[in-house]
Amino acid sequence: MKPNSGTLVINIMNGGKAEAYEGVYQCTARNERGAAISNNIVIRPSRSPLWTKEKLEPNQVREGDSLVLHCRPPVGLPPPIIFWMDNAFQRLPQSERVSQGLNGDLYFSNVQPEDTREDYICYARFNHTQTIQQKQPISVKVFPTKPVTERQPVLLTPTGSTSTKVELRGNVLLLECIAAGLPTPVIRWIKEGGELPANRTFFENFKKTLKIIDVSEADSGNYKCIARNTLGSAHHVISVTVKAAPYWITAPRNLVLSPGEDGTLICRANGNPKPNISWLANGVPIAIAPEDPSRKVDGDTIIFSHVQERSSSVYQCNASNEYGYLLANAFVNVLAEPPRILTPPNKLYQVITDNPALLDCAYFGSPKPEIEWFKGVKGSILRGNEYIFHDNGTLEIPVAQKDSTGTYTCVARNELGKIQNEVQLEVKDPTMIIKQPEYKVIQRYSHVSFECIIKHDSTLLPTVIWLKDNNELPDDERFLVGKDNLTIMNVTDKDDGTYTCIVNTTLDSVSASAVLTVVAAPPTPAIIYARPNPPFDLELTGQLERSVELSWVPGDENNSPITTFVIEYEDGLHEPGVWHLQTEVPGTQTTVQLKLSPYVNYSFRVIAVNEIGRSQPSEPSEQYLTKSANPDENPSNVQGIGSVPDNLVITWESLKGFQSNGPGLQYKVSWRQKDFDDEWTSVIVANVSKYIVSGTPTFVPYEIKVQALNDLGYAPEPSEVIGHSGEDLPMVAPGNVQVHVINSTLAKVHWDPVPLKTVRGHLQGYKVYYWKVQSLPRRSRRHIEKKILTFRGNKTFGMLPGLEPYSSYKLNVRVVNGKGEGPASPDKVFKTPEGVPSSPSFLKITNPTLDSLTLEWGSPTHPNGVLTSYILKFQPTMASRQVDIATQGWFIGLMCAVALLILILLIVCFIRRNKGGKYPVKEKEDAHADPEIQPMKEDDGTFGEYSDAEDHKPLKKGSRTPSDRTVKKEDSDDSLVDYGEGVNGQFNEDGSFIGQYSGKKEKEPAEGNESSEAPSPVNAMNSFV
Repeated sequence: MKPNSGTLVINIMNGGKAEAYEGVYQCTARNERGAAISNNIVIRPSRSPLWTKEKLEPNQVREGDSLVLHCRPPVGLPPPIIFWMDNAFQRLPQSERVSQGLNGDLYFSNVQPEDTREDYICYARFNHTQTIQQKQPISVKVFPTKPVTERQPVLLTPTGSTSTKVELRGNVLLLECIAAGLPTPVIRWIKEGGELPANRTFFENFKKTLKIIDVSEADSGNYKCIARNTLGSAHHVISVTVKAAPYWITAPRNLVLSPGEDGTLICRANGNPKPNISWLANGVPIAIAPEDPSRKVDGDTIIFSHVQERSSSVYQCNASNEYGYLLANAFVNVLAEPPRILTPPNKLYQVITDNPALLDCAYFGSPKPEIEWFKGVKGSILRGNEYIFHDNGTLEIPVAQKDSTGTYTCVARNELGKIQNEVQLEVKDPTMIIKQPEYKVIQRYSHVSFECIIKHDSTLLPTVIWLKDNNELPDDERFLVGKDNLTIMNVTDKDDGTYTCIVNTTLDSVSASAVLTVVAAPPTPAIIYARPNPPFDLELTGQLERSVELSWVPGDENNSPITTFVIEYEDGLHEPGVWHLQTEVPGTQTTVQLKLSPYVNYSFRVIAVNEIGRSQPSEPSEQYLTKSANPDENPSNVQGIGSVPDNLVITWESLKGFQSNGPGLQYKVSWRQKDFDDEWTSVIVANVSKYIVSGTPTFVPYEIKVQALNDLGYAPEPSEVIGHSGEDLPMVAPGNVQVHVINSTLAKVHWDPVPLKTVRGHLQGYKVYYWKVQSLPRRSRRHIEKKILTFRGNKTFGMLPGLEPYSSYKLNVRVVNGKGEGPASPDKVFKTPEGVPSSPSFLKITNPTLDSLTLEWGSPTHPNGVLTSYILKFQPTMASRQVDIATQGWFIGLMCAVALLILILLIVCFIRRNKGGKYPVKEKEDAHADPEIQPMKEDDGTFGEYSDAEDHKPLKKGSRTPSDRTVKKEDSDDSLVDYGEGVNGQFNEDGSFIGQYSGKKEKEPAEGNESSEAPSPVNAMNSFV
């Protein structure tokens, strides 16, 4: 016995014989409230015995005689499948002349010379043991005779003129007749005094076998097979009696009573012969069960009067006859519970005016509470035709109006108490399009606008969507969507179509459409192009069951030839007022043969189409009602998907009204567990597109089919689809979880896949949950954020990117199916190695002096490990320092001499200017052309001529003498400031000045190209000589 389960497991894989467990088993579930029992479960081991040895004599027959080759397979459990093959394992061909009977024998209506062979071998396949047994080869020798004597039919099986057959209700009835004769007889079947049942009758084995499925008592009677050839006929009558194992008419249902109440359990079944009904209480025959004064057994009914809490019990009803039995459990629960209301309090319901409003009041209690509804806090009880009170407590207002808005109170009471609950109802104004878009005919390259002005409830927020031909608007800037209009700029031919304005709120939706027709500019104002006028004078002729001929007279084409006629139909029986497309024909055609469906009340109309657009529809034709017939097709999109672990929800798309082909449309829903060779279980339902099979195993495949039927019969046999019962959460977690750290931010995780049988559903994949436990240097007090990675399919590894270096992580792995996630694997801890730290959070300079400064920086935001040191890198921002000669004695003396010479030169120039003449520098320089004192050209840095222009610019720091060699007093002072950074000048570590020679560069394009380095003292001197 499985723990926490009622499942009994018998395992003979590790030893033991199946025969030791043969027998009848029954399960009993018991608690203090009673005991329930299961049906009997019979266990029998499968058997595949060997063929008994026998001596086979060769079969020698004359041409034209009949012959039967007996198979006589060994009796197995279950019975074997029989087939005939030759030594080359090729199936022997069968025909109307040679065929295999239901008992496995091979029948020859007449033998031919080509039937001579020595390897007629009968095989028996035992599916449960997966074994095949073979009989010894049978030899047949056919002696040709001339002429061949023809013979009238004689039945080989069954023998005699009559026989009987008993079959059970719901089973498949197989009747067989095989005849000898030459020429080969043809078999025909009839039912005396009636007809063979339509849609359930099939002929197999070249019409030698009559097959009727799902037999009922109405199929009892005499069935005659007639074998006929050109020389005569033979017949045999089989008297069929359909018996029935018990089947339910009314199965007992669970009963909930309160102390002192009365009730009944009803158990009604039928069968042939009529079943006997017996009752048990808690698994014990009621005759010997403990007495209960409130209980009285009356045949198929137990009557309870004034029950008490001790009357709670589980009752079993057994209906049995010689062909089987039914067993059902019903729990009688005597319960005293005050009322409870399960609907949440103050639940808000919103509806649109003139629509139904459903206000819920789900309740529970014993005795069953009475439900009353009130409106308002002190309102009176609601009654009258304007309200509908449902048994489940729901209040329905069929046509809600604005004055229906308010608070509604539901009161549930029984003799043990009372409870009430309030809900709110708001009735909103409907959304309306008060100005709809209108049909437009627009010339190319012009503009067009469609209006869509709406009115809506002030508490609802509408959204407006525009569609073109039921699709999104093109992604084109020419389409401009305004608050209440759509404008199309520069219209082209491709803009032709139907434009729809859709207005949606949370409670309703409305739409309106208009057609835009784009035309070329008319060649002359006199010609007007327009849609054609509608056709007229529609006439139906040649009415048949599945076809009719429709003719019409075209209307005026309005200067644009008619290209197409569209024929639409209305089904006045199933969808009055709704028109569907029937077909389209060329514009030159005015008659058409239309295919029709059964059980449809047809009306037709015709629409003409030209380049401009569609005409208005014609007036409808006269109505034509076709006769009923069997359905031609079965429901589509059949699916089987469980919604809970122990059910199978079978769904399908129902047939449309006209597809029913007749009144009384129903569906036969059949299912069986795949690969179990079980019989089909079937139910017939109507007006639904779903059926729920309860009590299924978790996530097993089922074969499913849904067949349509109506009052005239069944549709063709439907195809089978495979579905699955409901999924449950996976049972086990992935094992052997391993983590391989690739680098400081990436890891690879491996796991072993879980066994598919433990997934208990469609395997969706695996989820890896991982989270940072702490940084290694210190614990993090922040909220732990788990990250999830999903790996689809049956993958067994995955990469974890984006990890933080030098951190500790945990992870676990879970398998996922369509129901959800399975249990998590044990947490796996792994650590990432150190990584490169981020940059310092800040860097700043403090306390700068002439010969030093202080640097401060912050720790990196992400150290990504243990910090060991900082590396400080620096470089000068200007040219590297030259040899420091500013403090040398000879340099100071030289600079004083130069300053004195310059001062003398300036005095001489000043005196010459005051006398009204110019100092003839240029003439002298032109005459002597001393290259040592020529200025540099601006373009290439070579020496060139001085300018005669009046240039009185001040002497720049580090610049050469102006071209007129005049020096203003404020710039002539030989101050070190002029060579450095002014007051910001700095000194080297040894006290030497570094302002001009190793620091700032000033580029003065107007003064000529300067060296990329600060000038040396020698260059400075050359500039003034």
